[in-house]
Amino acid sequence: MAFEKHLLVDVANVAHAWPELRTLLKRDRDAARSQLVTRLGSIHDVEFVRVTAVIDGRGREIVVEHPSGQATLTVIYTPSSLTADDVIEQMVGRSADPSLCEVATDDQAERATIEATGAVWVPTAELWARVERAEQRLASKVSGLNRINAQEWRRRNA
Repeated sequence: MAFEKHLLVDVANVAHAWPELRTLLKRDRDAARSQLVTRLGSIHDVEFVRVTAVIDGRGREIVVEHPSGQATLTVIYTPSSLTADDVIEQMVGRSADPSLCEVATDDQAERATIEATGAVWVPTAELWARVERAEQRLASKVSGLNRINAQEWRRRNA
């Protein structure tokens, strides 16, 4: 399956914009980040979009993780010498087709920069709505599969 579009997410910006994550950030920054990445996974799975969550400064080198084991769902920790904005701008700039890149942030300077390259800006409120829709679609799909499995089990055990 081809993942043509690429959603890049400025994790700190989104986490501070979403009320539930902003509250969690105060208690446990890593838990807030993890919850956001988990929720972004629903967009990855439903929309078949490559998702990269970019997190500011973690040591001297860039760290790349694939929390679900899939190469198309990535978490990048920038080196302390670069911001998430820097890395997102570089990734969009190096993209073969920046118009296939979407960047989720409410940072207006970042918005101007990525739109100048041809990428699409996604406001954090729109990202929230997308995540909600994707999670609902996944829940509906799971419910349907559970119904089918239950019917099959009853048929076999009748």
